[in-house]
Amino acid sequence: MSQDKASKIHPNGSGPERQPDPEVVARVKRRTFTAAYKQRILAEVDQCDESGQVGALLRREGLYSSHLTTWRRQRADGQLTGLSSKRRGRKKDEQAAEVAALRQENERLRAQLTQAELIITAQKKLAQALEQTLSRSEDGRS
Repeated sequence: MSQDKASKIHPNGSGPERQPDPEVVARVKRRTFTAAYKQRILAEVDQCDESGQVGALLRREGLYSSHLTTWRRQRADGQLTGLSSKRRGRKKDEQAAEVAALRQENERLRAQLTQAELIITAQKKLAQALEQTLSRSEDGRS
């Protein structure tokens, strides 16, 4: 029994040896950074004056130098627009949505027009029929 416990202790004596999880994550979620975080990191980088401080900052935060390059370019383009978080994916086309709404309204109005034309036609026929009936009854009374 004591040999089983000894075999499970890590070689450096720190405790039980843990096996790595063999399951691989299918898709890693992409990291996103807020505008406030980007500004804070850029401010810290701007304050670095000794060699190696920027590298230490990048290692501490788990960032790459390409992040700084991109964020500096965004900052130069404009504080609010360049550093705001951008939504990924397909952009909604406002014009297409407006066209679809107008087409739907057009179809609704056409249906109303067709119904109104039917009602008007029926009223005309009724008026003609009443006119003929009245003219016959007047002819018969006279």
